[in-house]
Amino acid sequence: MESYRSEDEQVEALKRWWDENGRSTLIGIVVALVAVFGWQGWQGHRADQRAAASDLYQQLLDSAAAGEQSMARLGEVERLAERLKGEFGATTYAHFAALHLARVAVVEGDLEVAERELRWVLSQAASGTELAAVAQQRLARVVAASGDTKAALALLDSPRDTSFAATYSLARGDVLLQAGREEEARGAYEQARSLAAQYPGQVNLLTVERKLAHLSPRQVRANAGEVQP
Repeated sequence: MESYRSEDEQVEALKRWWDENGRSTLIGIVVALVAVFGWQGWQGHRADQRAAASDLYQQLLDSAAAGEQSMARLGEVERLAERLKGEFGATTYAHFAALHLARVAVVEGDLEVAERELRWVLSQAASGTELAAVAQQRLARVVAASGDTKAALALLDSPRDTSFAATYSLARGDVLLQAGREEEARGAYEQARSLAAQYPGQVNLLTVERKLAHLSPRQVRANAGEVQP
């Protein structure tokens, strides 16, 4: 009887514990299961989204490759890009699609469209990423081409991340050169060259040297005039 009484007491203790803690424990288990399966479902959804965006982007590339032969293909590129932006705006594929639309717009001389697409990319891309840096530099060039040198240079203020410092200096040089401010452009190119030496791989040094060489003849002639008797 003593053994039975002990078991009976254990059962009663378990009942009391369940009455006091069972509901909260069950809720905790349910919440944990929902969180796990919800996370797995979200991950699966994101994977499906990326796969669908990837397929659309490949269609866009295929259409773009044939675009020179068909105006209809060019329209298809725009349609696919807009679909990517509308349905999969958070994906890198949509950002690249908008960059493509901006490039096409620049070729066609439609700077307003190019600026709109680039600003959309900047609104979507994470700050400090390479994609954001590319979009910002291209936007600065488009704004400069529209005639607003001051706004373009403001977009090219030195970035906090030194990973893009040389490319920003190179872009500033191009904007300044376009505005006819050759001395300032030379300074920006020289800065780009210096930064490229500190942080290799950011820009093509040969490109920088060519830009400096393009500006150097006038400087050479000026110096020669100064030393002539």
